[in-house]
Amino acid sequence: MPQPRSYLFVPGDRPERIAKARASGADAVIIDLEDAVAPAGKAAARDAVAGALDAAQPVVLRINGADTGWFGDDARLAAHPGVAAVVLPKAASAEPIAALRAACGGKPVLALVETAAGVANVAALAAAGAARLAFGSIDLQLDLDIADDDLALLPFRMQLVLASRVANLPPPVDGVTTALDDAARIEREARRARSLGFGAKLCIHPKQVAIVNAAFSPAAAELAWAQRVVDAAAAAGGAAVAVDGKMVDAPVLARARRLLAASRD
Repeated sequence: MPQPRSYLFVPGDRPERIAKARASGADAVIIDLEDAVAPAGKAAARDAVAGALDAAQPVVLRINGADTGWFGDDARLAAHPGVAAVVLPKAASAEPIAALRAACGGKPVLALVETAAGVANVAALAAAGAARLAFGSIDLQLDLDIADDDLALLPFRMQLVLASRVANLPPPVDGVTTALDDAARIEREARRARSLGFGAKLCIHPKQVAIVNAAFSPAAAELAWAQRVVDAAAAAGGAAVAVDGKMVDAPVLARARRLLAASRD
């Protein structure tokens, strides 16, 4: 089954928005019990989510961090059959990942790396049983007191990409774009993430979803090129071959096959 390209957040205290989120085309819907819910409303939001979960249409659940008093109850809710995977915020060490997986019946855990400690330990997080890494760019900016700037965040993005590859995890998930009505910016940031080796992006509004899905899907021209490469290599029977004036070696053929495998109807 293909990995999600888009993860759309829904506030945990607004479960009536789940249906709209599912209809948005997002590959995965994240019900957020952490940042989207005020401390005084955590318990009520958890109860509301519990009543809205549907095993026939499972969602992803972002729980509160392991250093909070809400972690235990949130982790137990994650065992519900209506939860397909769990997002662990501010992931910084291996132990909470193991504890969460034990509490929720071994469901996939997405480790959200959004602190200096998380970045410093990203290799350990990737090797600790996380199913996928995600980049919490906004919180990391705050933690490090750095600007919302491509160059400033580039080293940290690349650490997630490298750690994911070394641990044989799917490509990581990039952080949110805060702009809601700037389609050009959303597309630019999604395509930048893909070019860096990310495989998905977090979304905060349904209008972002289609743009993100398109950015993380092979374009028609890419698929046409990939098919020409695969066909030419097959016809050559192992002999050297060129496509569009360029030699096709093993890495080029492997990339072409990967693009075709990633295509979605």
